[in-house]
Amino acid sequence: MTPIATSSPRGRRTARSSGDDRESAILATAERLLGERTFADISIDDLARGAGISRPTFYFYFPSKNAVLLTLLDRVIEEANAAAGDVLDRLAENPRARWRELIHRFHETFGGHRAVVLACAQVRGTNGEVRRLWATVMEGWVQAIEAAIDAERSRGAAPDGLPARDLAIALNSMNERVWYATFAGDGPAVAEPDVVAVLLDVWLAAIYRNATPAPS
Repeated sequence: MTPIATSSPRGRRTARSSGDDRESAILATAERLLGERTFADISIDDLARGAGISRPTFYFYFPSKNAVLLTLLDRVIEEANAAAGDVLDRLAENPRARWRELIHRFHETFGGHRAVVLACAQVRGTNGEVRRLWATVMEGWVQAIEAAIDAERSRGAAPDGLPARDLAIALNSMNERVWYATFAGDGPAVAEPDVVAVLLDVWLAAIYRNATPAPS
């Protein structure tokens, strides 16, 4: 999976080494609170108190609570890209296994940070920064999947069909919605133990249709 370029920590002043623990405490507090309440219900005072710092000290690290959410999202994206690693580069070894590995790794990453994922999904309609960041990230993932589909077609493992980009957009968008419904319990939703298998089956059917994806 091609890594997605993300910005440096958003809106944050240059960190001092002695302040790393405080910044981490703010981010950890935010992620914990997002598991308990909505982003709108979390205040800067809540974040500062949970991190054991004063409100003025909070502003040394972040200009707003919005910057905290964006930094959390940046980190989840970086973790997801790192988890994906070179799976797509090894797709021809065993397509079914590699596609499953890719979907599973993303599922594990997003599931491990579901409070952040759900918060960003919920505020995206009204938060332009979150919306722009997520659109950039999705574009990068779409391009990576498009290239992988084209490569499978070029080696004869997958048949020609719909434009690879359109297929990549649909598959990535499906994953996003299915994961959101499962993590949020926003029914109808696929039971979490079944999510990877269900998504994999749809991906294989869409990319390979009636063909069996053979290794190189």
